[in-house]
Amino acid sequence: MDQSLIKKEPLGRDFYVNVTPHHTFGTDAVLLSNFAKAKTKDSLVDLGTGCGIIPLLMLRDGLLKTAVGVDISEEATFLAEKTVNDLDIANFRVVCSNLLDLKGKVEFGCHTLVTCNPPYKAPNAGLKNPDKIHKVARHEVACTLEDIIAVSAKLLQTGGRLCMCHRPERLGELICLMSKYKVEPKRLRLVVQRKGEEPWLVLIEGKRCANKGMRIDPTLYIEENGGFSPEMIEIYGAYKEAYL
Repeated sequence: MDQSLIKKEPLGRDFYVNVTPHHTFGTDAVLLSNFAKAKTKDSLVDLGTGCGIIPLLMLRDGLLKTAVGVDISEEATFLAEKTVNDLDIANFRVVCSNLLDLKGKVEFGCHTLVTCNPPYKAPNAGLKNPDKIHKVARHEVACTLEDIIAVSAKLLQTGGRLCMCHRPERLGELICLMSKYKVEPKRLRLVVQRKGEEPWLVLIEGKRCANKGMRIDPTLYIEENGGFSPEMIEIYGAYKEAYL
């Protein structure tokens, strides 16, 4: 990897994340981190962690007891580890691995929270990006949605939570798979760019071995009156000067 391509993106509160053009982050990762409502006692596993943005946002806010970031990309895990070392974060461990090969690398059955911002496109959906790294990030070529949920179920303790974001057109599949692996869907939120438009993102939380019954949160609007909505400004919070 050409280290001259690495850029430090400020996150506020003296936190930053190392990114490259291949491994950066978007609004969906920020929204997922906020939606997950992590607690100080949570033991997190972030699947497909990329540059580590989701655990870093939580740690920036003083949350999490421990965090593990898993990614198949050596470049991504290099960036996440560099940030961990730069900021001297003791409770964030980075693992370079296919999520189907986590046995012996990450403990199963003991984590309270799993997050995942997965590849959105099914294996045979649309044209695949010729860039291998972008292809793995955007298409289910290294793992499927079912793989992600099955592994998440193994990682979670009873009552532990899985929080994911995905495209609305795959919501039915997502709910069915979570129920199949006993990660019962408990909370759902739709994200809309502006009023009058269709949702472009869904945020969903499932709980391991929970009773049936799902709550639908109020819709999150990204824009309002030509600018960011008050809730989006609040979500961006500590680093709003850099991004809003």
